[in-house]
Amino acid sequence: MNNPIIIALDVSSREELEKVLPKSLSDLKPFVKVGMELFYQEGPALVKALKEEGFKIFLDLKLHDIPTTVRKAMRGLAKLGVDMVNVHAAGGAKMMNEALKGLEEGTPSEAKRPLLIAVTQLTSTDQEMLEKEILINEPIEDVVCAYAKLAFRSGLDGVVCSPWEAQRVKQATAETFITVTPGIRLASEQADDQKRVASPGEARALGSDYIVVGRSITRSENPVEAYQQILKEWEDGYVQR
Repeated sequence: MNNPIIIALDVSSREELEKVLPKSLSDLKPFVKVGMELFYQEGPALVKALKEEGFKIFLDLKLHDIPTTVRKAMRGLAKLGVDMVNVHAAGGAKMMNEALKGLEEGTPSEAKRPLLIAVTQLTSTDQEMLEKEILINEPIEDVVCAYAKLAFRSGLDGVVCSPWEAQRVKQATAETFITVTPGIRLASEQADDQKRVASPGEARALGSDYIVVGRSITRSENPVEAYQQILKEWEDGYVQR
């Protein structure tokens, strides 16, 4: 596997981006995640600029709409040359099928299609929310696995899930089915608005292929040191919690 750490660029402007991605860190050319907050403010031009600088990009827009609309949107996103994109598995098999078709149609013939993954449940969702607000009366781990199997049958490359569900996802699909796991925190940090969190070492032991890390790096006084610490913990398989 290539470097498994994806840095979440959870900011709203180019100016803020320079603060969370200083030159000392950007020189390492890490895999970065551009989400709705940044993309909606700066648009495709920023994505293209990051690609020209040599970054791998996970474009985290979580598409969820009628199948035709998602297909057309993915056709356009594929032209940006990003490395990974996603949809909500809750959109259903037809929508995920169409998303994949759109990516294949939009990817230039000489380029590699972006990985397509599906969000199962947000890491801010817990069992109480699932039952009382989303009205799904099943254990959250079962819901995640059911969505993962749907994504797998729809031809997707993997899913976004919490580290604690990663191994069950692979058991329900295939070892090669990618698990991208946010909710990564060091033991000394607050979980904030995420409920199902884990340390880098735990995430690897639990079956994560990629970990998405934001605050632990971008809010650190020394982002490079924090990045290297997280990579070391991943490589060591050290469980902190």
